[in-house]
Amino acid sequence: MKKLIVDYRISEEEKNSILKLGYNFLLCPPSKDLHFSVSGHPDMLMHILNSKNIIVHKDMPKEFVCILKDSGYNILYSNSSLKSAYPHDIILNALNISNYFVHYLDYTDTNLLNFFKYQKNFLKVKQGYTKCSTAIINDKAIITSDTGIASILSSNHIDVLLLPPGDILLPGLNYGFIGGCCGLIREDVLAFYGNLKYYKYRDEVMNFLKKHKVTPVFLREGPLIDRGSIFAI
Repeated sequence: MKKLIVDYRISEEEKNSILKLGYNFLLCPPSKDLHFSVSGHPDMLMHILNSKNIIVHKDMPKEFVCILKDSGYNILYSNSSLKSAYPHDIILNALNISNYFVHYLDYTDTNLLNFFKYQKNFLKVKQGYTKCSTAIINDKAIITSDTGIASILSSNHIDVLLLPPGDILLPGLNYGFIGGCCGLIREDVLAFYGNLKYYKYRDEVMNFLKKHKVTPVFLREGPLIDRGSIFAI
């Protein structure tokens, strides 16, 4: 059964929705070194390199690493440890699509950079929370509220829906990001923490998903909430 890696704090409603969709879930253990609001967000704690490899922060609990290995993945570790102060919390929070690796490259973990050195074109942006800020629709289409990400990807022939920031919950902080409230669970299905009908820019998102033949599913009833990107493995 395919598994979804999710924040350890997801609700019972969200857990039940995942199971009803035919998936199991792995609760990502928190890092005590991150701000509590994002301490269990998968996109802060790991990076899915490809279908065979995952890099996790170097202090990831061994029990969780064993689960990933038992799921058939080779596990790499970050060179640096996570810390709560920016930019030491963003070391793995990069965007990886198509032929492009997008991040604030000055602060990307060196082991993550080295993995893609000969595989991807590196694109530098000033948004350190690059994956949080970006919902991947497919390898040629994304949604973001960050103008820097939108600009550099548009100029590299990626279809971008640029939305205003806000209207996404992130308990403990002012607001969350579009990439942190969703994730592709199949190539044509995007799961959301929350229902788009409560989102101010729902029509724009729905039209963009329809354009790219991607179906949204909603794991909870209520506004969108940023729990960190959903990773399907």
